[in-house]
Amino acid sequence: MKATVVDLRYKMKDVLKALDRNEKVTVLYRGRVKGILIPAGGSSQQKIIEHPFFGMSSSDESQPVGDIMAQLRSPRYNDI
Repeated sequence: MKATVVDLRYKMKDVLKALDRNEKVTVLYRGRVKGILIPAGGSSQQKIIEHPFFGMSSSDESQPVGDIMAQLRSPRYNDI
């Protein structure tokens, strides 16, 4: 779906319905693409037992918790 800035203001209900149908919405401003709205998918959510830190207190890791947390957070900080 393509939507202008005016559509976002006056027809937001239609834009939200398109997102509910898992459609990408291209936002146009003066005929040029300004951005793309992507529906939030449920598949990107991770189960707690699949998280790398789950059960760390019961493991026999010799590393300090701070070092383990730094390793888990490093991809997030490297993107900045």
